Amino acid sequence: MSIALEPSWLEILKDEFEKDYMIKLKAFLQQEKEAGYTIYPKSKDIFNAFAKTPFDDVKVVIIGQDPYHGPGQAHGLAFSVQKGVAVPPSLQNIFKELKQEFIDFKIPKDGDLTQWAGQGVLLLNATLTVRANQAGSHQKKGWEIFTNKVIEEISNRKQDVVFLLWGKFAQAKSELIDSQKHHLLKAAHPSPLAAHNGFFGCRHFLKTNLILEGKKLKPIDWQIT
Repeated sequence: MSIALEPSWLEILKDEFEKDYMIKLKAFLQQEKEAGYTIYPKSKDIFNAFAKTPFDDVKVVIIGQDPYHGPGQAHGLAFSVQKGVAVPPSLQNIFKELKQEFIDFKIPKDGDLTQWAGQGVLLLNATLTVRANQAGSHQKKGWEIFTNKVIEEISNRKQDVVFLLWGKFAQAKSELIDSQKHHLLKAAHPSPLAAHNGFFGCRHFLKTNLILEGKKLKPIDWQIT
């Protein structure tokens, strides 16, 4: 596992890589590799969310659970898939909600959300790797400790970040966030099983931009081109 973390994040998180949990996590990932399992995303993309959204640029945080586990899907950004890969159902629903919120939004063919990341949207999965075709297979191996630390550092060091917390798993992360300093928007998960229970109609993307504009920050252009 490469730990060539983007410099601003490495400055904040460098001590984590020497802790027992991370040493055990590295060993676990090495064992998976030696056992012949395919791991997603590719090693170079494990920390892609940090590479695409430096710490100083973070304005919005979207929290996912773990990477997609199908071939060619995951590339280190929560909810995002690589160009040329079929758009997963949850992301389809995210695009549908965007279409409802912004009449000019055009539903894209691809689900690569790199353009969001480049505008300050940290697309953070709680678990950063997964075994091919086995959802949740790398949960509770140490990644959650690391990503909880990421959320805590954002909460402690920044001001007026908008956190989009979709579903019970993401909403549980609110315990790590100072709600007096930041903006927590909660809704159902966009998966087909839950989206009709409060994700559709949440207007989170419009609300996010209104918050940013109210703080004299540039709003997010949610359109994917």
